Amino acid sequence: MIKKILIGLGVVLVAIQFFHPEKNLSDDRTYDVSTKYAMPEEVKSTLKVACDDCHSNKTEYPWYSNIQPVAWFLDHHVVDGKRHLNFSNFTSRPIAYQNHKFEETIEMIKEGEMPLPSYTYFGLHSGAKLTEAQKQTLISWAEANMDSLKANYPADSLVMRRPQGATPAK
Repeated sequence: MIKKILIGLGVVLVAIQFFHPEKNLSDDRTYDVSTKYAMPEEVKSTLKVACDDCHSNKTEYPWYSNIQPVAWFLDHHVVDGKRHLNFSNFTSRPIAYQNHKFEETIEMIKEGEMPLPSYTYFGLHSGAKLTEAQKQTLISWAEANMDSLKANYPADSLVMRRPQGATPAK
């Protein structure tokens, strides 16, 4: 009985190798955050190593991304990451959104929620583990951009609005 289960599992693992999600390789940066906001080289290199794989239109895929079910796991992270924040289409969004995402970036870094621990497990993306200096550089960059927005836009234009009919969370 166990032999049949193992054979069945083996067949399934081989069969799923033929099904892969579409890769995130467009690299369209028409509305990239760097087209509007000054980005020092240290910020640019840190974002490239620690953030862009899940938060841009260009993912650098590791060798193991060709193995299922790992490819589905990685695809889920990329799709979800881009849903929350995509630096490649950042400037196409309203100013309030941009301001809010800078604020969220600061919060996520300070709370240690980014990069995700699953992204840096086993040392596979050890370059993505942010040092305290890198964290502070990213935080300072986001704060400076928020300050610039505050200086150049009316305060009410920087506030995210709830959709009409939405009720506040309790």
